[in-house]
Amino acid sequence: MDTEEIVKIAKALSDQNRVEIIKLLSEEELCACHILDQMQIAQSTLSHHMKQLTDSKLVIVTKKGRWSYYRINTQTVNDFKEFLDTYKNTSKINKCNINCD
Repeated sequence: MDTEEIVKIAKALSDQNRVEIIKLLSEEELCACHILDQMQIAQSTLSHHMKQLTDSKLVIVTKKGRWSYYRINTQTVNDFKEFLDTYKNTSKINKCNINCD
């Protein structure tokens, strides 16, 4: 996963509404209309959030007729988790010669 992809994901997850959408989608694939019902936000606001989530590749959209269905992109989520896991045990103490007090 390159730096640009990581930044896009971090930006996508920096909004409370988008995190709530991710939570909803973690349970099942949902039509945009069902997300709207759960979130109680305007359609234009949902479109903005879904663009951020799909651009970051956290969410996959499938068109069925005139409806859009959204689901979590498990590959991207797993890749991002793997990236984060590489840093969970890197709490090394920086030993410098300068008095940092």
